[in-house]
Amino acid sequence: MPHSVSSGSAQNDDEMPDAPPVETSTETRVRLEDMFDGDDDGDDDEEFPASADVKMDSPPKEEPPAPTPSGVDPDIMLAFYQRLFPFRYLFQWLNHGIVPTKDFGNREFALTLQNDAYLRYQSYPTADLFRKDILKMNPSRFEIGPVYSTNPRDRKTLRGGQMKPVSKELVFDIDLTDYDDIRTCCVKANICAKCWSFVTMSIKVIDTALREDFGFEHILWVYSGRRGAHAWVCDPRARNLTDDRRRAIAGYLEIIRGGSQSGKKVNIKRPLHPHIVRSLELLKHDFARTTLGDQDTFESAEQAERLLSLLPDKTLNDSLRRKWESSPDRASTSKWADIDSLAKTGKSSTLNPATLRDAKQDIVLEYTYPRLDAEVSKKMIHLLKSPFVIHPGTGRICVPIDPRNAENFDPLSVPTVMNLLAEIDEYDAKHSVGTAEADIPDAEGSAMNGSDIKGSRKVQDYEKTSLKPYIDFFRSFIAGLIKEERAGKRERDDSGPVVKADPMEF
Repeated sequence: MPHSVSSGSAQNDDEMPDAPPVETSTETRVRLEDMFDGDDDGDDDEEFPASADVKMDSPPKEEPPAPTPSGVDPDIMLAFYQRLFPFRYLFQWLNHGIVPTKDFGNREFALTLQNDAYLRYQSYPTADLFRKDILKMNPSRFEIGPVYSTNPRDRKTLRGGQMKPVSKELVFDIDLTDYDDIRTCCVKANICAKCWSFVTMSIKVIDTALREDFGFEHILWVYSGRRGAHAWVCDPRARNLTDDRRRAIAGYLEIIRGGSQSGKKVNIKRPLHPHIVRSLELLKHDFARTTLGDQDTFESAEQAERLLSLLPDKTLNDSLRRKWESSPDRASTSKWADIDSLAKTGKSSTLNPATLRDAKQDIVLEYTYPRLDAEVSKKMIHLLKSPFVIHPGTGRICVPIDPRNAENFDPLSVPTVMNLLAEIDEYDAKHSVGTAEADIPDAEGSAMNGSDIKGSRKVQDYEKTSLKPYIDFFRSFIAGLIKEERAGKRERDDSGPVVKADPMEF
């Protein structure tokens, strides 16, 4: 029976106490059981060869094709794979080098076809064969799974237990539907700039923790195409993590517990763990801007009552309730300020200032801290949608997000496949060379059309479009990853086995 597939289709300085300085390093030792109360459980063209360009001349049809479950016309999908999908770069990313290895050859791919048929355990020894099969099958999308101990296509000829997952990137999945109980602007699959802030917050917190607390460096963030984002932690150490360590890291990052129903979702022991202290420092301004401002989350009577349920003192709560009932349109910013102003009046003899402070910290975390689909992260066998595929509902490309500039990422401006194909046509019309040489097939049998201004090389189709900065970012990420892989191999070859301190010994 197929394993589940994550789609992502398939976040006042005076009001928060000053955070003490956080000392972090790659040697941080963490005791997970102490965090919660009573919880279970050189980039050059030779190294990065050009992708092929193809002119798509389809014969006119008398009738439009029948609608397909993917929502994107199959001819458009095929044109995207032929002209724009970065097959060689995806190969180099998953292969961790230029020469084919088992890292790619024993990797599982799962294809969703245009009729919604689902093919698991596909594998390819080379980038060219991978590209050839995708063009032949023309899937609406495909997922990436683990590297197995043997070729996954041979699974039916093997005895039980002979095919085991041996490595895969540590992955994380953020989906805005998990924020439906606290976002007021959109619901379900709909998103806007206001609620996308929750994803931005998540990227900021998770990326910082993975780098500072676990020492990871090669973290690829990818837009899911509609309402979320995925993280692929690609460091060799991360790829080789056992499932129990993946569960531990997911548990370390998972603070929001419980569903969308009532009940306190954040229960953290004091004193706060340094990761929590740092996260509060990162999120307190987002709470003021997003929760209190853009979302105005506590404006409704229902959400105001929810806020009161998270405060620790009955006398204070009764005073706040009376004040808010007398001003039904009172904004969230004012309601949040009312908590401190009424607490300072001293009318409640039972109020403990430290307890109130802790409750407010928990509220900030409940309304801003990342809400992860932790199950995706816990097991190597989980599949995750590939970067650069098309989201079938929106037509947008699943492009990388630069975590250093995440606050400027706009999901609604991500190029769609139709935009990209139109941009190619517009470029070609302006730069047509008008010579037979422009249509000489390359090694993959595809025509290269158009040259750059200097005429020194052919311009790839993606370079003619708004997809270019995303692919350039991906290339740069791959170059850094491969550089480390080569350096690690040289170090092992020169000095033999090296025992290093493991920053994940918690």
